[in-house]
Amino acid sequence: MARKFVIASGKGGVGKSSVAAGLAGALVHQGKRVLLIDTDTGLRSLDIILGVGEKAVYDWGDVLAGNCELEKAFLRSDNGVCLLAAPATPSFKADIEDFRDMVKRCEEYFDCIFTDAPAGIDDGLRLAACAADGGLVVSTHDAVCVRSASAAADTLEKYGVSESRLIINRFQKGKVGRGGLLNIDSVIDATSVRLIGIVPEDAAVFMSATGRRIPENSPAGRAFSRTARRLFGENVPLKLKKL
Repeated sequence: MARKFVIASGKGGVGKSSVAAGLAGALVHQGKRVLLIDTDTGLRSLDIILGVGEKAVYDWGDVLAGNCELEKAFLRSDNGVCLLAAPATPSFKADIEDFRDMVKRCEEYFDCIFTDAPAGIDDGLRLAACAADGGLVVSTHDAVCVRSASAAADTLEKYGVSESRLIINRFQKGKVGRGGLLNIDSVIDATSVRLIGIVPEDAAVFMSATGRRIPENSPAGRAFSRTARRLFGENVPLKLKKL
């Protein structure tokens, strides 16, 4: 049975979709079959990040509408990650039960399924969370984003996702204490979410927004690899001294 996670942030601009793509790529490299489901209708971005935008013919909205079979909507990136793109129409409304049933059908094909939620804590997050077993809350370490991450974690619990983990993204150790940037302990305390990964600021992640793969030996690539292994129960140190 596939492990199913909703990836949320509360506030936009924290690099949540890049984290989703980075984790998925790391898991594929570790031999897992991984599906990303973009639930940001109208503002989808994962097809671009994964470099499959030009291949997108169908999206999961077409699957729910009966316009295509589920298998025809899967988009496979060059690094082996599969994607179900979000509908391009902002007004598209999905029935939660239909969406949950579709995700359940995906389980036979994959070991891990990530639903990438849109920013905010409204119905978009509820849809992304409806089929998840656990949550991954992504935040940078500035005070504004941390407050939003805390709200996202609380909302996930309200939607029935009782076990969430925190990923601190774009961490800059040398800038802690400046411009509202918090240390790691302060972020954990403010969100009340158990930490599972820290991804340092890395130009390689910005390059991935154009469809390029994150190098596995880059600081972010190594962080995604360690975090991915923790998701499947391995005891892997955070290696904070190298961040």
